[in-house]
Amino acid sequence: MTTVFDPIDLSGTPLANRIALAPMTRSRAGEGGTATELTATYYAQRASAGLVITEGIQPSVVGQGYPSTPGLHSAEQVASWRTVTDAVHARGGKIFAQIMHAGRIGHPVLLPDGLVPVSASPVKAEGQVYTHVGPKDFVEPHELTDAEVRATVADFVTASRNAVEAGFDGVELHGANGYLIHQFLAPNTNLRTDAWGGSDEARTRFAVEVVKAVAAEIGPERTGLRISPGNPYNDIDEPAPEATYTALVRAIEPLGLAYLHILEATPIRELTLALRKAFSGTVVINVHSDGPTGPNDHTVIDDGIADLISYGALFLANPDLPARLKAGGPFNTPDPSTFFGGDAKGYTDYPALDAV
Repeated sequence: MTTVFDPIDLSGTPLANRIALAPMTRSRAGEGGTATELTATYYAQRASAGLVITEGIQPSVVGQGYPSTPGLHSAEQVASWRTVTDAVHARGGKIFAQIMHAGRIGHPVLLPDGLVPVSASPVKAEGQVYTHVGPKDFVEPHELTDAEVRATVADFVTASRNAVEAGFDGVELHGANGYLIHQFLAPNTNLRTDAWGGSDEARTRFAVEVVKAVAAEIGPERTGLRISPGNPYNDIDEPAPEATYTALVRAIEPLGLAYLHILEATPIRELTLALRKAFSGTVVINVHSDGPTGPNDHTVIDDGIADLISYGALFLANPDLPARLKAGGPFNTPDPSTFFGGDAKGYTDYPALDAV
């Protein structure tokens, strides 16, 4: 029986185990959206994961959705990420950059003068976004024109190329959690009647074009995609996600991607199993739970449901999580008050098992 501690070959990238650090926004980037020395320490501490997946990194200025998030669209940003990849590789780890365009999830105060968030359609999200000047109501986003959609695809490609230049082993394209790619997939945020919207297949077009273009640029073996079918986060409504995501997976299946990363938004596993059947490559699952992903969730590997499992808050609080899982604990408790922003507290100061 295959276990979570067994190695796996990820399209030519050897992984020491089947445990992944899930991508998590931490809002601790330096000036100009750069990675810092603290960023390098944070990811290097977690390099015992088979695969480290970074926080969301914006591919363009307008792709930023939260304060102090990093980018991969300037020379300074690329150079700063090299220190991170070097630190992870020095500890024997493998690291993918998650490329995330926030779309409508953002606010003009986070963007240079004159810019507003963009999306598939001019549909304002309900709720507020946190900014450096406090919570702000979401605004109506600018609907991307056909030319702007194509330019945004090109931004993903450039950022992915920059990621490889910065030493990343690959990239994960963020198609989940209500951000731009997800906004094109969901029927309540994509009201378009052109080639980028309408039918289930048409709503997948943006995601497919981004995946194809990035895979053509850096290689499919270096390209992964994250999705979260039915996830209501960030005011997404997908009442019948089966048709949309089946069409999406069928479209990307022939590309030979490194992996498909499924964030389970509900405890209903039927759709996950259907997508697993439709995708012949490596499948990573971020298991649904009522709280932080639990220590026993790696049974999805034992049962053959997934090839890797990603851990979020549990890995955030336990930098040596693979060793703790193998030992059966103990586990540090995550502190939500330090998840976003700040300094080393709640970021790089969680003790390792040998320090407990």
